Amino acid sequence: MEKILFTWSGGKDSALALYELQKSRQFEIAALITTVTTDYDRVSMHGVRNILLEQQVNSLGYCLEKVQLNKDAPDGEYERKIGEVFNSYRQKGVSSVAFGDIFLDDLRTYREDNLAKVKLKGLFPLWKRDTEELALKFIKLGFKAVISCVDSEFLDRSFAGRAFDEKFLSELPENVDPCGENGEFHSFVFDGPIFRDKILYEEGNIVLRNNRFYYCDLLPVEKG
Repeated sequence: MEKILFTWSGGKDSALALYELQKSRQFEIAALITTVTTDYDRVSMHGVRNILLEQQVNSLGYCLEKVQLNKDAPDGEYERKIGEVFNSYRQKGVSSVAFGDIFLDDLRTYREDNLAKVKLKGLFPLWKRDTEELALKFIKLGFKAVISCVDSEFLDRSFAGRAFDEKFLSELPENVDPCGENGEFHSFVFDGPIFRDKILYEEGNIVLRNNRFYYCDLLPVEKG
């Protein structure tokens, strides 16, 4: 069984890609790796609080490896830090790193070039699959997700904090990918077939950052 790392954003594409890898029974997942913005203590781009990320990964039953970055960190710093993590796991027997990317060729090339520097391969279980079909499959499998961030160049504020469901998909503008593969929106998965326990949260304020991105603050809820 091949030993791999999995890049975990906490969103729906990550969850579906992880589901596909588990279903194949070909891989041993050494850890989930996530980039966290230190200044905000949140998952980079998705804006989800670190504590909810930790609850997710605990429910999934994996170890979590965080790559801590400052909000203004250059690409070179990200590449250096994640390269160090990749290299340390390669020395522990990891041979590949898996991603939830679907169709952005330049992003895949970027990832594979970085992996080649530390003699690792890339795995892309959702690659080139129809994004509308993937979105519907995610829902039909029983996954539950909430929209944590929207790019206001594609979607208005009202889409932040909504459930990722068939109604949400039906109301997306034609220029928005059903999986948000171009960065139109990001999500937080809180339940589904790969989770042992549902992640409890409540919605907080919706705020605009960088005059472009609307973030819905998701607040952890203690189990009663």
